[in-house]
Amino acid sequence: MKKQYSTGILIPEGISCEFIDRTLVCKKGDTELKRIFIIPGVKISVEDGKVNFNCLRANKKDIALMNTNRAHAKNMLNGVENNFVYELEICNVHFPMTVKVDKNKVIISNFLGEKVNRTAKIAENVNVEVKGNKIFVTGGDIERTGQTAANIEKASKVAKKDRRVFQDGIFLINKPRRAI
Repeated sequence: MKKQYSTGILIPEGISCEFIDRTLVCKKGDTELKRIFIIPGVKISVEDGKVNFNCLRANKKDIALMNTNRAHAKNMLNGVENNFVYELEICNVHFPMTVKVDKNKVIISNFLGEKVNRTAKIAENVNVEVKGNKIFVTGGDIERTGQTAANIEKASKVAKKDRRVFQDGIFLINKPRRAI
């Protein structure tokens, strides 16, 4: 059964938002996040300090889609205020691996004694810091930050070896909580 459904998010003080041509732009100081929202049959507006999602004839799938995009907008507002931080740990048993950041890449050398360096791409507007055996990935966009952390973890994946014996790698140990 189709019904009218609307939901929204309060915009915290100090953050300015505008919705222009299917793009939600959130700004605070010099930090700016943009995201394109394409939801058929849903009207998105920014008014009275609130981001509103309205649908006149919503079914169960439309409501789920609106709530998903509401969570994306909430993550944008959280990311403009505070950076999201992913923490990874470098684990090596026998061969000491070296991890360093070079422009937009993370370079992993001497992984399991390999002579060829492994690389992981860093998304734009994401910072990666290596401190001892910890790697901190920070950024305002949760998707880009999470993808960078996943790229680093995937670059140190061991293929065709028993994970119980070859326990070397870079593993995600802490990630930000989800927005509600």
